[in-house]
Amino acid sequence: MVRRSFAAIAAAGVLWTGPAASFDNLTFTVTGEEDLEEGLRAASLLVATQDEDVTDPAEILAAARAEYGRLVGALYSEGYYGGVISVTIDGREAAEISPLADLGRIGRVVVTVDPGARFRFSQADIGPLAPDTEIPEEFAVGEPAPSGVIVEAARSAVTGWRAVGHAKAEVAGQSVVAQHDRGMIAAEIAMGPGPRARFGRLTFTGSNDVREERLRAIAGYPRGEVFDPEELEDVERRLRQTQVFSAVALTEAETLNYDDTLDIRADLVAYPPRRIGFGAEYSTDDGATLTAFWLHRNLFGGAERLRIDGSVSGLGSDETDEGNAGTDYGVGIRLERPATFSPENTLFVEARAERLNEEDYTSNVGTLGFGINRYVNDRIEVEYGLAYRFSRVEADGETTDYSMLTAPLSGTYDSRENELDPKGGFYAALGVTPFYGLNDETGDGARLTWDGRTYVSFGADDRFTLAGRVQGGSIAGADLERVPNDYRFYSGGGGTVRGHSYQSLGVTLDDGVESGGASFVGVSAEARIGVTESIGVVAFYDYGIVGRDAFPGSDSEDHAGAGLGLRYLTPIGPIRLDVATPVSSPEDEDASGVEVYIGIGQAF
Repeated sequence: MVRRSFAAIAAAGVLWTGPAASFDNLTFTVTGEEDLEEGLRAASLLVATQDEDVTDPAEILAAARAEYGRLVGALYSEGYYGGVISVTIDGREAAEISPLADLGRIGRVVVTVDPGARFRFSQADIGPLAPDTEIPEEFAVGEPAPSGVIVEAARSAVTGWRAVGHAKAEVAGQSVVAQHDRGMIAAEIAMGPGPRARFGRLTFTGSNDVREERLRAIAGYPRGEVFDPEELEDVERRLRQTQVFSAVALTEAETLNYDDTLDIRADLVAYPPRRIGFGAEYSTDDGATLTAFWLHRNLFGGAERLRIDGSVSGLGSDETDEGNAGTDYGVGIRLERPATFSPENTLFVEARAERLNEEDYTSNVGTLGFGINRYVNDRIEVEYGLAYRFSRVEADGETTDYSMLTAPLSGTYDSRENELDPKGGFYAALGVTPFYGLNDETGDGARLTWDGRTYVSFGADDRFTLAGRVQGGSIAGADLERVPNDYRFYSGGGGTVRGHSYQSLGVTLDDGVESGGASFVGVSAEARIGVTESIGVVAFYDYGIVGRDAFPGSDSEDHAGAGLGLRYLTPIGPIRLDVATPVSSPEDEDASGVEVYIGIGQAF
């Protein structure tokens, strides 16, 4: 048997990236360090070949000859620089077999790895370093010396210099010496910061669909300022957020200009300008909800987005003998213009018309408004504006016109990694809408809403997820009767308390009329369990309370629901099936039966 040291192996090893083959008789042995075996097996081409269930001798030989290099790299990454590897095919060392040899049928392959001692740093020097550069703590004398730590130290040093403007910082020299007799690694890295750079010219390619002056306004490119990689990331993000481009890539020039400026090239690939979309949800009580939209991403050549959307809800719902419960309709149009007054601002103008046929009332609503959506950072956005709102409400045999001027202000914080199927993070939305009545029927006040959601996952591959939600709203400053019915708060249905009918819980006014309340608080909890890679189950509990005043009191009525759900995971998000039943209800509400809800994405 021929055994080869790492130096010889590194010279002979050839990486194999073609398809692997498999065979029945493979022995894989790691001596001394049991903790290494799992990682070495994961790096092994021969183990992968066996899993593929192919028996071509030529492919097995190719994998065996490449095995040395793969395992050497895996050992280096763990700090083992003096190991010995043997790979034999029917007793012959694979490195000694010609790649053109005709082996016939391969009977037995044996891989033996003796990792030797784990090396530690006898020297760990790197410099010069930029101020506040954070080098990995593991890059220190006496610590284990995996190759990745050395690479990460060099990468951190380059990143530190780039952060203070030295765009072309690089490793100017390095010495990494393995002291085999001592089991030590002496590492010395010399950095070359280069001159401090400033942003030079920005050029665009593939951007004919959007006018260049608008591209520059959107990019917010800080020409002439000291180079900052975070500024460059912001430029790329702003271009992506237009939703005009399917790909945005910023490339730095290879060298600085004579005046130490650095030119940047933006390569852009545009989406087709038009897009349409559809959506659907269903519950046994609320019926089906259908939505559709048409979008133009670049209406006037300046990355303006025009979206027209429509919705129909309550199709096939359980209409009652009392009230007006039935089908609701809505249509809206919204025009957005990015980079208005600031690269982080998006100006919007929107209009919407709705027909609401609810159990307690019927309302025709029209809204016309404008405002600014401002990006703060990757997690926070705020939106503010002015709008006129008119609604004609028919309730209890009377018709009332509500006319108001509103100044909506809202903010969201979202640290979820996946909006449709979150496993962790936090979501919070807060909105306050002051309103001023323009006729005698409409009061003055403010409408406040909030929504907080949190997620915790654990177990292998985050198989178990606990999700919680608290939501609510409040009307302050105006009598409830002088606020449009569709501004008031209800509980019940898929978005609040499952198992109860949509908007089944409200309040009773002084004249005995059923209505929405001036306040609402809802709490939901879910336990989500992944059964397989594509199937999950959910247990949930919802609670809601609606108050006559700005905050629910002890005399406010409440209800609760609970149930089980099934999730089928798809590339566009989980398909949701929930079955819920009432747990508690007011005395005059039917607390029997079940409700079924179907949609895309988790309930919250």
